[in-house]
Amino acid sequence: MNMLKEERFEIILKELRATNQVTFEALAKGLSVSEDTVRRDIELLNKSGLLVKVRGGAISPAKNPLSFHDREGIFTEGKNAIALKAVQLLKNVRTVFMDGGTTIQVLTSTLPKDAAFRVITNNVALIPILNTYKGIEIIVLGGHYNRITQTNVSQQTCAEAGMYQADIYMMGVCAVHSEVGITAAVLEDGEVKKALMKSSRKTVVLSNFEKLETTDFFKVCGLDDVDTLITDLQSDDKRLDAFRHFDIEIL
Repeated sequence: MNMLKEERFEIILKELRATNQVTFEALAKGLSVSEDTVRRDIELLNKSGLLVKVRGGAISPAKNPLSFHDREGIFTEGKNAIALKAVQLLKNVRTVFMDGGTTIQVLTSTLPKDAAFRVITNNVALIPILNTYKGIEIIVLGGHYNRITQTNVSQQTCAEAGMYQADIYMMGVCAVHSEVGITAAVLEDGEVKKALMKSSRKTVVLSNFEKLETTDFFKVCGLDDVDTLITDLQSDDKRLDAFRHFDIEIL
């Protein structure tokens, strides 16, 4: 017998009260329904103010806005998988751009101890991690400091990015869509991403599968402007098929 929508709502809210966060995947398995059904349920509960919809699931209203430290613990296994793939692209590089996001933080934590290159970043949260690597030179782009994302974002940030030339840009993203491309939740963050892309020879997008086929507010670029897409999926996963039409490396 199919469970009534109201019954699903009660189970979702009960789980949220117990754990403060839920994921689409876990709820779908627990409720024996599709993830699309769970997404619709979450959307309705979000509109009612009973929870806050986030990438990959939902959080309790009491935990909004979701802080950097809150996001750090979500989907950690997937972020580790992405980081292990991304670190392979940093061999024999001299200068690397890194921007905001917890996936970028995991990447920096995964670097080999003998890593030796220059990191230019607007992500202030990376400084204490990068500081543990004696061979890494750290350059921090200035600008207006966003306390929630722990990044510097402003026209000053963009201008300073234009002073450098990077071998590779590791881009943390809010949303990746096979038709729309890369979008950002905050205009200023999107502008910084554009500036970093312009001054880099290669752009690598790091994305959990929860962010695939989603869109956000500010258009950053099309997929034609991206060189490599790294996700936590196997490279031959069918969920990546829509991205294979582009001249883009998928890892």
